[in-house]
Amino acid sequence: MQKAIIIGATSGIGKGLAKKLVNENYSVGITGRRTELLDKLKSQNPSLFYTKTLDITDTNRVVENLEDLAKQLGGLDLLIISSGTGDLNDKLDYEIEKRAIETNVLGFTCIANWAFNYFEIQKAGHLVAITSVSGLRGSRVAPAYNATKAYQINYLEGLRQKANKLKTQIFVTDIRPGFVDTAMAKGEGQFWVASVDKATNQIIDAIKKKKKIVYVTKRWKLIGTILKRIPRPLYDRM
Repeated sequence: MQKAIIIGATSGIGKGLAKKLVNENYSVGITGRRTELLDKLKSQNPSLFYTKTLDITDTNRVVENLEDLAKQLGGLDLLIISSGTGDLNDKLDYEIEKRAIETNVLGFTCIANWAFNYFEIQKAGHLVAITSVSGLRGSRVAPAYNATKAYQINYLEGLRQKANKLKTQIFVTDIRPGFVDTAMAKGEGQFWVASVDKATNQIIDAIKKKKKIVYVTKRWKLIGTILKRIPRPLYDRM
């Protein structure tokens, strides 16, 4: 039986992936800040879910908690970072920007760094992170969110390059969702909004195939291509 840890499994994509992985014959460590929601999920399959309450911004304790959870599982084959935050911030409130950076950069890096080092020691493993199509360009209404997602995309690329040089069975997958029907989907003008079930089915498929970069849903690859090709002078006026 394979072992996985999901960072941010109390709701949305993380919760959906946790449910699907136990059906794929995984033992799953589920984490989040809300103990009651973790316990509720565990009650659906007590023999396959292992819980650990943690806040990824508390980087002084994250590693200790992950080490303990991996021991409970009896090893680790897959780690998914699904925890993140982001708010529209048209007024450029610094506290909103700071919260995004603490979660999406500092917390994310702490976990990704630990996971890669863990997999490097055992010469195998799969790191998956939920980034965003938003990370491809900046945003006047959510500057820190888009910037932190760009950081994640580049950090994962660096780890993928590192894994290639090590010539081990370490895989790094960057999942770039568009709009998914979760609390993270904010703002007007949303389109191509995917259900959590559809999004998680595509993510599970990407994990099985060890894909490097995946847009969810698949049609968002078109948006990603268009975003990257918009000339800067034009984009600055948007």
